Amino acid sequence: MKADYPTINLHALSPEEIWHIARTSELPLDVTIRRLVAAGLDSIPGGGAEVLDDEVRRRIAPLKCSTDEWLTVMEAAHAQGLKSTATLMFGVGEEPRHRVNHLVRLRDLQDRTRGFTAFICWPFQAAHTRLEPGDGSAHAYLRVNALSRLVLDNVPNLQASWVTMGGGVAQASLHMGCNDFGSVMIEENVVSAAGTTFAMDSEEVERHIRDAGFRPVRRNMRYQRLGGAAA
Repeated sequence: MKADYPTINLHALSPEEIWHIARTSELPLDVTIRRLVAAGLDSIPGGGAEVLDDEVRRRIAPLKCSTDEWLTVMEAAHAQGLKSTATLMFGVGEEPRHRVNHLVRLRDLQDRTRGFTAFICWPFQAAHTRLEPGDGSAHAYLRVNALSRLVLDNVPNLQASWVTMGGGVAQASLHMGCNDFGSVMIEENVVSAAGTTFAMDSEEVERHIRDAGFRPVRRNMRYQRLGGAAA
């Protein structure tokens, strides 16, 4: 991909996937990341974090990497100059203390590396899964957003999750901690498999931002503005 499209930013491979690559290739983590960067990797999404508390992870995702392993990959990537996002998927039966543990672990790592460009949270989408649904209401989502903005004061950007919550709730989140509406998705296969099917093109994203009382500005993954305000 990088050879064919050299100007594209490859935002790919979650910490879980990088940990798996290192393990199955029998390579040190720093060597694995260095080889991925040489192959064209530019930044890392925060996928697979779910709830960064092993008491929860062992129950909902026992085959995924541990909390410490997820954070270790991110710290190693930041040390090599890669930027990344961070996420929280809540509403899987965790307690408030688990969410707070998650946010504090992210905050502590950010204090050391300053490698997270943005944080995104969303409620678990329970349809077509074997887990019991938690509180995925708009009220719960907005409260978690607001709390995250207070705790993660060292993470510069909070991104709205219109993909899971829809445009109206995402608009409200811009008044409750978020400063980024998120990106257009050409194809999405994760939350849609769980029954959530919100979709927007760039014009609709910009309209939602304006209708919420803000001015849309296009940016890249590092949150550098591209060409000023969107038309």
